[in-house]
Amino acid sequence: MRKIIAYFIRYHVAVNIFIIAIFAFGIIGLLSLKSSFFPLTDSKIINISITYPGASPQEIEEGIVLQIEDNLKGLKGVDRVTSVSRENSGTITVEIQKGENIDFMLLEVKNAVDRVPSFPTGMEPLIVAKQEEVRQTISFAVNGKDIPLATLKQIARQIENDLRTIDGISQIELSGYPQEEIEIAVNETSLLAYNLTFNEVSQAVSASNILVTGGNIKTDAEEYLIRANNRNYYGDELSNIVIKASNDGKTIRLKDVAVIRDRFAETPNATYFNQQLSVNITITSTNSEDLISSADKVKEYIEGYNQKYNNVRLDIVRDLSITLNQRTELLTKNAIAGMLLVLLFLSLFLNTRVAFWVAFGLPISFLGMFIFAGQFDVTINVLSLFGMIIVVGILVDDGIVVGENIYQHYEKGKSPIQAAIDGTMEVIPPVVSAIITTLLAFSLFLFLDSRIGEFFGEVSIIVILTLSVSLVEALIILPAHLAHSKALRKMEVEKHPSKIKRFFAKMREVNKMGDRFMRYLRDRIYSPTLSFVLKFKILALSIFIVLLILTFGAIGGGIIGVTLFPSIASDTVSIELNMPNGTNVKVTDSIISMIEEKSFIVNKEFTEEYLKGSDKQLFENTILSLNSSSSARLQINLLPGEERPDAINTSLVANRLRELVGPVVGVERLIFGSGGNFGGSPVSVSLLSNNISELKAAKLELKSFLESNPLLKDIEDNDPAGIKEIRLELKENAYLLGLDLRTVMSQVRAGFFGAQAQRFQRGQDEIRVWVRYDRSNI
Repeated sequence: MRKIIAYFIRYHVAVNIFIIAIFAFGIIGLLSLKSSFFPLTDSKIINISITYPGASPQEIEEGIVLQIEDNLKGLKGVDRVTSVSRENSGTITVEIQKGENIDFMLLEVKNAVDRVPSFPTGMEPLIVAKQEEVRQTISFAVNGKDIPLATLKQIARQIENDLRTIDGISQIELSGYPQEEIEIAVNETSLLAYNLTFNEVSQAVSASNILVTGGNIKTDAEEYLIRANNRNYYGDELSNIVIKASNDGKTIRLKDVAVIRDRFAETPNATYFNQQLSVNITITSTNSEDLISSADKVKEYIEGYNQKYNNVRLDIVRDLSITLNQRTELLTKNAIAGMLLVLLFLSLFLNTRVAFWVAFGLPISFLGMFIFAGQFDVTINVLSLFGMIIVVGILVDDGIVVGENIYQHYEKGKSPIQAAIDGTMEVIPPVVSAIITTLLAFSLFLFLDSRIGEFFGEVSIIVILTLSVSLVEALIILPAHLAHSKALRKMEVEKHPSKIKRFFAKMREVNKMGDRFMRYLRDRIYSPTLSFVLKFKILALSIFIVLLILTFGAIGGGIIGVTLFPSIASDTVSIELNMPNGTNVKVTDSIISMIEEKSFIVNKEFTEEYLKGSDKQLFENTILSLNSSSSARLQINLLPGEERPDAINTSLVANRLRELVGPVVGVERLIFGSGGNFGGSPVSVSLLSNNISELKAAKLELKSFLESNPLLKDIEDNDPAGIKEIRLELKENAYLLGLDLRTVMSQVRAGFFGAQAQRFQRGQDEIRVWVRYDRSNI
């Protein structure tokens, strides 16, 4: 090692070439990295889609789902199987174990499905496919005043075609309208008048509206392809279909016996943007596409479209590139601030030129990391940027130690080259040990399973690569620079020095003041403290043991909260409404519209209270979605956190809206959400049984027991098809009374399950009991 360090110190030109290579390849590596909101992960999900028109959830489960699940049991490489049965349809989700080949497992699952001996008559063909990993990039609403839904859909389809011509955009989804259909309303009186039957009309339409190939005809000179291209897609094109023709030349056409019109299906599906009918367009990115560039292209298209048209507007609903750009800006600010702080504080106690070369290690380390990051499938995302922000604070530690020790050897009278060699060699063991311990600490994320391991593994890769490059920089590049810089040269006194030399002369005076301050700390504070600790070893050790015990006590008593992942501030409040199956869509629409009206009152109250004198409203927009006759969703987008007062958060808005809405009769599920919890709910309890009646009775008993707990202030009972779920929320003072995760779990076990606590499983009818906490109190 000594020979390698000595070589680069003596031949510093090689170091300069090395730096140029790092800069060149680092910039190329940075420009080649794709951007995404979260780290890219390979798909591990296989979906089996079931369509059985007219079937109930129980029929789909008993006749289809259970047969497939029985064949999937014991299949090697399958982690778990979940299923949901609904009216007319069902879904089976197969999760693959880590490390398994998804394409091979897809064939295995298809073989398992094919082994089912029989399915109910009338069921449509099963669709078995792997779930492609796509991530939302940006979504916007197509809306305009008094524009009908059919027109909005046509405009949205044209916009979709325009966007598909843009390079880097391939995944586009339109939503907010039902499926289109052609309605042929046959008049019974007309049928009788023309002596026709309904089946004759149906057969005539089926036989006429076709697109088929009729083979080919070969001649000596040419070959003719025979095709019947008579398929129509709009109602007026079907009007002249001949239903019946008589020998006397009379022709009965479809328009003579029926009314034909284009219409939307009766399935409720509508979206309202700020109370105006709209169609939503969502752009997602695949693993091969770049999030930021795709979002920029879409925003450029939206801006040009809005300038061109006045009656129709495109309004952005959600843009994930904003958060990513904010993280990048934060990283840039932190890196610049880090370099300036290093220069400032090292200049107080070390030579200013030494401080400069130590700070120079920051860009070298990051550029070196970018060279290798692409080989590990790293992208520019919120977690990789988080890792970079973390590592900024520890990058220059090894450089400070090496630079200060080299300068100390130079002050002892050694030549610059010898001081660089001896100073570096002396601190190699502690510097390498410090870096290795940090690398080992962060490498633990690489061994975590599930989504958390996949996400935070990228943080580990960023930290490991950056610190490894910084170690090379501190042991090879930094000593070579210091050995040939003016930092290790005696300054000659000049009669008329330049401004730069006068600046460094003043900084040397600052260095002397810093040295006096450090000697004061050493002699007056550190040295007496160290002497006391060495004299009273038992007492000193006892102090730290007591502090450790107090820490564990504070955690156990709820003073210090414990959570898997901290609550992340959100700019969105979402309200989910579920009514009993079969509810009229007008009832569902009236309830969610009432909640939207109440939200406008909340907006007015908080805007007047917290945004006085501002022309901005607290709510940027509201999106109301009717998903079916019994379910609806309201999304409220607030001003970004940087633009609204700190006192306003999504929890405050959600709680105020909940108070204004009050209890709603007949609702099956009504959730006022103020942001998601990463990693899932703190406590999950499942009741497993094949008997739905027993499950419902058990659910009611458990709910009754939990309702009797005086510390629970809110219970939400959800009953979608196949799953029974109860959500509970603790009172704000619950943690003061000693109620934490362990307490709730023990109470549930003791009060309901006894000693037989159930663990979470998939693949059967189940009940979930979620205990949800206010994270500020955990």
